[in-house]
Amino acid sequence: MQIKHTLRLVETGVLLALATVLSVIQPFQLPFGGGITIVSMLPIVVLSYRHGVKWGLFSALVYSFLQMATGFATVKGFFVPEDYALLTGLCIVFLDYVAAYTMLGFGGVFRSRLKPAPALCLGAILALLLRYAVHIVSGAVFFGAWAEWFFTQEGFYSIGSTIVENFTGTSLAVIYSVFYNGLYMIPELILTALAAFIIGKIPYVAKKV
Repeated sequence: MQIKHTLRLVETGVLLALATVLSVIQPFQLPFGGGITIVSMLPIVVLSYRHGVKWGLFSALVYSFLQMATGFATVKGFFVPEDYALLTGLCIVFLDYVAAYTMLGFGGVFRSRLKPAPALCLGAILALLLRYAVHIVSGAVFFGAWAEWFFTQEGFYSIGSTIVENFTGTSLAVIYSVFYNGLYMIPELILTALAAFIIGKIPYVAKKV
């Protein structure tokens, strides 16, 4: 029993480290936060699948603090402007880091319902959709004021002008948040789901602990 517990801790440490390293490598970055990584969230989904959702949520919570630490400069910059109240800044950090990344812990929810490959694939889809949903809420509530400016920038004007003409207020803020966060979350979700399905066929990964 002690050996099993030790192996779980070692595996968790290795996968958390791997996830953190992969999260730093972003071939595509958005100017105001967010970027596509090399399936950096997959190790957390694997932890949840192999060791259960409770351990997955704990691991994902730890990962959220690691993400907060590695992205500290960004948190101090755009995400929490100097003129924001302290409470607002803390809410932004909580949603975009603690809450959003902890959602990855739900990646193992299908582990007892499906075969390994589809269980990991669907778990990854669910986990990343939940993270995406949290970012949408945060973006709409705290950054919706940038919606009109965003949709009038070069490259978005054709569709952006139509959106701005037909939506205002909360609706515009939500559309902006869905669109902006989707630019990196949707490609990341697709890549992670595909990778999860592939590694789900590896015996060691498929084994539930």
